[in-house]
Amino acid sequence: MVLESGTEQTYTLYRRGIELLEDGDFMHATEPLAEAARRAPEKSSVREALGRAYYRAGRFRKAAIEFEAVVESHHVNDYAHFCLGRALSKTGEKDRARHHLALASNLRPDRRDYRFYRKLLDA
Repeated sequence: MVLESGTEQTYTLYRRGIELLEDGDFMHATEPLAEAARRAPEKSSVREALGRAYYRAGRFRKAAIEFEAVVESHHVNDYAHFCLGRALSKTGEKDRARHHLALASNLRPDRRDYRFYRKLLDA
């Protein structure tokens, strides 16, 4: 019997969560991804995937927490700023949402979707 190392187990949790996320099983995806994030909180890919799962499951506050963790360690991650802005807008934090959507738009001016959601909050 071969035991997996902690890193391999964390990666297995991450991959399982990604598979569930891709299959549209958002609630169940949060379980392995949350455990992977608990084991490796410094991994932005895990935190971003967990944020996506929470967002798609309608758990916007939890999603915002995960995207905020990514933004804190990767200040120029346009996608994380965009997702954080979207999650914050769903929690009613419009001013903070505008800030992060503006950052995402400025980091990637070619992204129409970023601009669309930024303008949507201004309406």
